[in-house]
Amino acid sequence: MRNINNGNIFKLAKENSSPFRYGIKETAIILAAGHGKRIRSQRSKMLHMIWEKPTILRVHEACSDAIKKINIAIVVGIKAEDVISSVGRKSNTCYIYQEEQRGTGHAVQVALKNLNGRKYSGIVYVIPGDMGLIDQHTIKMFKKSFIHSGADMMVLTGIYTGEKSKNTYGRIIRVKSKDINGKSSGKDFNKVIEILEHKDILGLPTNKSYEVEFNKRKYSFSKRELLNIDEFNSGVYAFKFERLTELIDNLKSNNVQKEIYITDLISLFNRKGYTVCASSPHQQHVLMGFNNKSVLAQMESIARQIVYEKIKDIIEIDDPEDFFIDDDVVKDILKMDKKGKPLDIKIGKGVYIGKGVKLNYNLTLKKNVYVNGNVIFNKNVTVWENVHLSCFENQRLVLKENVEILWGNIIKGNIFIGKNSRIESSVNMTGSDEYPMRVGENVTIKGTSYVFGSIIDDDVFIEHSVLIKKKINKLIKRNNEIQKVRFFLPLPSGIDAIDNLK
Repeated sequence: MRNINNGNIFKLAKENSSPFRYGIKETAIILAAGHGKRIRSQRSKMLHMIWEKPTILRVHEACSDAIKKINIAIVVGIKAEDVISSVGRKSNTCYIYQEEQRGTGHAVQVALKNLNGRKYSGIVYVIPGDMGLIDQHTIKMFKKSFIHSGADMMVLTGIYTGEKSKNTYGRIIRVKSKDINGKSSGKDFNKVIEILEHKDILGLPTNKSYEVEFNKRKYSFSKRELLNIDEFNSGVYAFKFERLTELIDNLKSNNVQKEIYITDLISLFNRKGYTVCASSPHQQHVLMGFNNKSVLAQMESIARQIVYEKIKDIIEIDDPEDFFIDDDVVKDILKMDKKGKPLDIKIGKGVYIGKGVKLNYNLTLKKNVYVNGNVIFNKNVTVWENVHLSCFENQRLVLKENVEILWGNIIKGNIFIGKNSRIESSVNMTGSDEYPMRVGENVTIKGTSYVFGSIIDDDVFIEHSVLIKKKINKLIKRNNEIQKVRFFLPLPSGIDAIDNLK
């Protein structure tokens, strides 16, 4: 009997799921139900960020970008509500709740039980939800390799290049050149026999060989041989749907962990005479998953390096190790570059450029500038150190041509700053939905000033003032000078609640 909490999760999963489209012949099952105990965090493993985006969302985007017509089934478990809420409702995407986590094979069993096998045929991909560096190019390559191979199952494998004793991945066991009797393996040489998990290898006796059968012939491996294998299982698979559904329920939990491993399908496929192949990506980093914070930090560093390599010769970045530019902004930079006109964009150390920001030509963002939301730069804008520019999703912050923002300013919300205006240091400006702010052309605001929801005419000078919901007019004096606004302070509110200390 399901408890109330589980019932709520099933309801949430249903509410955020799109209908499964049986006419689409490719389906990705993303495994996002794991504990992630070793990461030592109360947050779901799948929601840890890589380049400011949850890893589960990166895997989802890689699948949908690589294969335009694809069903995506996300298997959730631990922290299911958080994962579902983070990814949200997306087209061709459904959520499947794995109430009890009994291994990767069990997760796929649960996912397939939610599909009507009589209505569906095609390819099924299985991808771990923590592979936050996998990209559309790798998935496209894997799809192409699988289709061209004609195989019934394919494994995406990698080559471990680190210290062998630290390799905790499942090992790819291939057919040796000779069987246990010394006879040549012939055409079977190098075919994939099975995947043996690291913990299961450690559990083998040291003084006894490990024997495995392939095509009615036995092959022998010592424990040391198995541990020294550098080809590892990435956890990414492709299957012909009919073969997968035929054998998936034959998986057993006969292993050290007492879990149902998807890797055991290889042995089942081989016994049936179905073909199992392996393919490797062009770049090994795309296979990285994480179980601890240090590996997650490595993945973040790699993600930063990937972004830097894309744009390092298009814009200037002061410190390749200390910057952030949102993926969509990077795409915009690449599009601008294709137009053939130099961008002349300079990014200082520690600059953060978030989602929604629109850059422009001859833009300089000095050290530690933070920009996030629908912030729209026009040409020839300079923003000095430690400035904060941001707005909410439904707002816009626009800086027109030749605007200059000086040190340490905080400018937030619905704001328009006109051409040639200069906001000097120690200024705080805010525009709300009800009271948007408009700053005219050739305006100077300086000193320790706070301005909220005001409209400022062209050519106005403001210094050391607090202006809340004001209209500041361009007032021309008799000598043709424009009246400057200085030391304007509103009347105090709540003064009766304040006493002097004795």
